[in-house]
Amino acid sequence: MGIKLYLSRMPHESPLATLHRIRGAAFIEENGWILPLHFGDPLREYDAVRSHAGLLDLCHRSLLRLRGSDRTSYLQGMVSNDVKALTPGTGTQAAILDVNGKILSDLRIFCEEDCFLIDLWEFRRAKILAHLNHYLVAEDVEIDDLTGRYGTLSLQGPEARLVLSRILRPRELPSERLRHRPILIGKAEVRVVCSTHTGEDGFDLFLDTEKLPEVLSRIEDTGKAFFIGWVGVQALNILRLEAGIPHYGVDMDEENLLLETGLDNAVSFHKGCYLGQEVIERIHSRGHVNKKLAGLILKGETPAHRGDLIRSAEKEIGKITSSHFSPILKRPIALGYVHRDYLAPGTQVSLQHEKKGIQAEISSLPFYKPPMPLETPAELS
Repeated sequence: MGIKLYLSRMPHESPLATLHRIRGAAFIEENGWILPLHFGDPLREYDAVRSHAGLLDLCHRSLLRLRGSDRTSYLQGMVSNDVKALTPGTGTQAAILDVNGKILSDLRIFCEEDCFLIDLWEFRRAKILAHLNHYLVAEDVEIDDLTGRYGTLSLQGPEARLVLSRILRPRELPSERLRHRPILIGKAEVRVVCSTHTGEDGFDLFLDTEKLPEVLSRIEDTGKAFFIGWVGVQALNILRLEAGIPHYGVDMDEENLLLETGLDNAVSFHKGCYLGQEVIERIHSRGHVNKKLAGLILKGETPAHRGDLIRSAEKEIGKITSSHFSPILKRPIALGYVHRDYLAPGTQVSLQHEKKGIQAEISSLPFYKPPMPLETPAELS
């Protein structure tokens, strides 16, 4: 019973950092990680995901493994969603909250036959491990920190399924969001998760870091026929913003209530008691939060800055958290927390940006929905 903690030096680099340098990446340091900002042309990387497929290095995410006979009941009392409803091969979004209902981390939980896997951003790992350990008393639960032993790749785009179908038998690929299964790619066992970080069809691959080069080589060789390319942080932020996907540390943090973020699929209102549940239930019974994360479409060509104030007339009604120029809409877009009285799509607002104003309107989310996913060709099935 207890936690095995992986320790490493700061700042961290992906096991694929040398490859990224060979590919011509420019780097940025973010949350204690040196990450590829772009690979020469962020718009080309963006277009690869929207039109074909793109590869993301997500090795700055962490995996925790929960084992033991009490793992289900213990985790059920620690997270916002219903893990008792999970069966092997399924997964769910969830969050870990403090006693005041504030978000310590968003995460994904995957059920296997004999354990749960928790997937989260690595920079939240130490906080979450300490939190879980604090509430782990006499339960038969062991939490293994798999950070550094496993890495994550993600293939995103309308042709992501076609690329993997050239490597694997298509029927092996999970087809519902957050369903997963172990599959062999060459000699490497890979857990393939149906998942999106961009709004497009996609798959995350969890695998031993020592097997990353072997699997990556297979994907890159196969992907040449599909114009597959690497995608850096800059293009990913545009893609996920168009899809209305908030990121922890940018669009939410420990000051936010879960129901403010719009992550409604990360909470169950029927599962019973868990840490922070009383606050969530109180808000749910009241019927609203005082502010909520909303989309904004800006006039002109200038994106907003994080922290720009949102106003209605002279009244301050919120703040911007993320903003980029959207190639799909050909307009700047943003996410921001907006007072509940101004959340209706079409509401006209203004932003205080560098001592000048930008006109904007509230938008429903997501800003962009992809067309129906491609069917797997009969000859590949």
